Amino acid sequence: MRHRPLFNRRWLSGIALSALVAGSAMWFLLPESATTTSPDSSLRASDLDTQVQPARTQAGVTTGQTWPGDPRLSAPKVASRTPHSLGDSPFAGSLAGTDIDGALKADRNGALIVDLETRDFFDYFMSTVGEVPPEVALEQVRALAYASLPETAAKQAMEILDQYLNFKEQAVLMQRRPLDPARQGDPAYQREMLHQAFAELRQLRQSIFTPEVHQAFFGLEEAYGEYTLATIDLASREDLGTEAKAALATWHRNQLPAPLRDTEQQLMASQQEHRERLEIIETADSAEAAGQRLIERGMSPESASEVTAFLTERKEFTERFEHLQSALTQLETSGLAPQDAASQAEELIQRHFPDQKLQTWARLQLLSSN
Repeated sequence: MRHRPLFNRRWLSGIALSALVAGSAMWFLLPESATTTSPDSSLRASDLDTQVQPARTQAGVTTGQTWPGDPRLSAPKVASRTPHSLGDSPFAGSLAGTDIDGALKADRNGALIVDLETRDFFDYFMSTVGEVPPEVALEQVRALAYASLPETAAKQAMEILDQYLNFKEQAVLMQRRPLDPARQGDPAYQREMLHQAFAELRQLRQSIFTPEVHQAFFGLEEAYGEYTLATIDLASREDLGTEAKAALATWHRNQLPAPLRDTEQQLMASQQEHRERLEIIETADSAEAAGQRLIERGMSPESASEVTAFLTERKEFTERFEHLQSALTQLETSGLAPQDAASQAEELIQRHFPDQKLQTWARLQLLSSN
């Protein structure tokens, strides 16, 4: 079985900045028909369960570890949970062959355990809206909650889902507010709008969710958002030198929660390794020398061999292309009619590059050099 990759570690997406501006573009957003503020068409989980409590009254829920390894809380004992799969015939075709992302869980006291898996579970089912009507997706959540959990935990889950849908609806409205066209190109204005969008989004979450649910659902995402904004601000500082900026960026990175900090450090190490390999390729005296140096820096012999082969091919192409250009220059001064000159040029390309792939490279190179 496989998991739907859209929801895996959403806070580390490369579109983190777009997420801040758009009220988090990483979330699944219900379509217009499901997010309008009209009381006749606005859908809530409470439409399927009349016993749901008002917002911000999740008394008795258990907050699990907000992320793996969170030192502040120990993981509560799970007494019951929703199944791992919908079986061979899920209610939506896009879910076929997938495990359910996340889970609804209850502790030994019958209280809902709220953590990131709770949000992932909601997202998994809400991702099908558009493929199936919203009420169908919500009914699936409700049915699994009441079939798998004690009644108290099931009610708590539906209450939080109701709040989650309310949050998504309001976040959609928030992201529709336009920027000032006259200032969109101003970097200072862009940074100001990023900070404002982030602050308003956090405030919206705080107004809808209890502190425990807010932290469980969005703690990592907001921590990474703060780090991203801090690094953007550092990059714009003209009163700091390169070393000072690097030191402060490291300090901000060290403030990240452990899983984010580790992943960010791995990403930076990977980027540094990539830059070093590019420098080797660009400065090596030969393709063979580049391959050998790459192996010395940790690249596998197989990958280094592929790089060597490519560099060799590019070198041969460059030499052939230079000869082609000389021949074409002579052709331009031959006095041939345009149609005959074009025919001769094509023959020259095929003569210098018997391989069709290299002929395509040559034509593209000629177009870019004109």
